[in-house]
Amino acid sequence: MHEIQKYYLDVIIITSKFITKTVIMKRGLYVHIPFCVQRCRYCDFYSEIYSPGHAKEYINVLCKEVGRLECDYQSIYIGGGTPSVLDVRSLERLLSALERKRWPIDEFTVEVNPESLNEDKLKLFKDYGVDRISIGVQSFIDKKLKKLGRLHSAEKAKNKVREVFSRGFKNISGDLIFGLEGETLKEWRKDLKEALILPFSHLSTYMLTYEKGTLLHKELRRGSIKPLSEDKVASMYREVSAILKGAGMLHYEISNFCLPGFPCVHNVNYWNNGLYTGLGPSAVSYDGQTRLRNIDGSQRYIAKFFEGELPVSSIERLTKRKKARETAALKVRMAEGIDFEWFKDSTGFDFISLEGRAVDEMAGLKLVKYIKKDGRLRGVKLTARGFFYSDTVSAAFL
Repeated sequence: MHEIQKYYLDVIIITSKFITKTVIMKRGLYVHIPFCVQRCRYCDFYSEIYSPGHAKEYINVLCKEVGRLECDYQSIYIGGGTPSVLDVRSLERLLSALERKRWPIDEFTVEVNPESLNEDKLKLFKDYGVDRISIGVQSFIDKKLKKLGRLHSAEKAKNKVREVFSRGFKNISGDLIFGLEGETLKEWRKDLKEALILPFSHLSTYMLTYEKGTLLHKELRRGSIKPLSEDKVASMYREVSAILKGAGMLHYEISNFCLPGFPCVHNVNYWNNGLYTGLGPSAVSYDGQTRLRNIDGSQRYIAKFFEGELPVSSIERLTKRKKARETAALKVRMAEGIDFEWFKDSTGFDFISLEGRAVDEMAGLKLVKYIKKDGRLRGVKLTARGFFYSDTVSAAFL
């Protein structure tokens, strides 16, 4: 077996000597379902139009890959795309393959969209141990949903959230987008207040970005739409924090809020720069030393699998210093900030020696501040202003 191919298998299966014998870390498993009924106007994630026959073939390959995994996972996250677009038989085949592994899972999430979720699929999720449903709501205003290219109505979204709750799911997350051209602060407040009426335990609120290749980005380049000013978007971001925190939700990460006890375990592992395996096209795997990114295209992914070739588009081996810097850039996104002792234990580096210059620069811009305890510097975290400019801080740490 080729050296690189063997290394890829070690990362995908997470059985390399380095991982199993010298590092004890929790791991997440991400399973990518790249299919959608149609592409949303803002989305730059890899996806393709759903075809039941092709999806069945793809799920068969995923199940074979799941069967080869040999370590325990803390969390499973089935994302997309739109996982709920799959028919019941394909969903059951995938969930059954995951269940057979009997990992000691702390959290099992499936992403769904309101228009493709039904009673049979909810029952299936419940039967196979899914305990967290993430619903792609995006807005509770119909005209905004239309601009975003969403297929559901505001009323449909509300009814689906209530249905999920009535089926016994208590850990329900909702995605919301703000900053769309023409959107007002009043409309954004309405979205937030509608969300708080519903039984969400977690909300992810994302500032719209015009990503290259998306329909909205093309319209922006043509000049047919005009983005909101930075001041207006900043006002919306401040409104998110004020309204959701006022309702008792914790602002635990840049874009994420939860009721006490309901953070997303899977994503917290990412922000801690933990280990994870990604299955499917465009998915990423990371073993603490090496990052692998899979190729795009489910047809190519399937073909590579049956040909015994690598479905990998890139392999990056990280130096210890680069890994430490990435850990800083990710961890600073958390409201708790970076504890210096934790950072030393996790990376082997003294934080101030590594990032002191960047911290001084960001502190001068009032984007970060030191955490002090008993008169000593114990860590660093974002300021309220730093939350809005977190990308600037992360880039400085890198």
